[in-house]
Amino acid sequence: MKCIYCQGEMKRGTTPFHVDRRGCHLTLDAVPAWVCEQCGEAYFEEKEVDAIQNLVEAIEQKNEVLSVTA
Repeated sequence: MKCIYCQGEMKRGTTPFHVDRRGCHLTLDAVPAWVCEQCGEAYFEEKEVDAIQNLVEAIEQKNEVLSVTA
């Protein structure tokens, strides 16, 4: 598999992931991904994307409980 940015070789490894959503910050230190050996660009497979989306949705739901409405 080739990287779409630099055409470098992709190798299975891990990469950090960070997202900010609705006042919450989620940081994962080592998510399985295909990582370019040349530029470091990471691509996630569907199962990793689904797991990240499930985490974000769960955090958003729990955060609603903590939200103060004015």
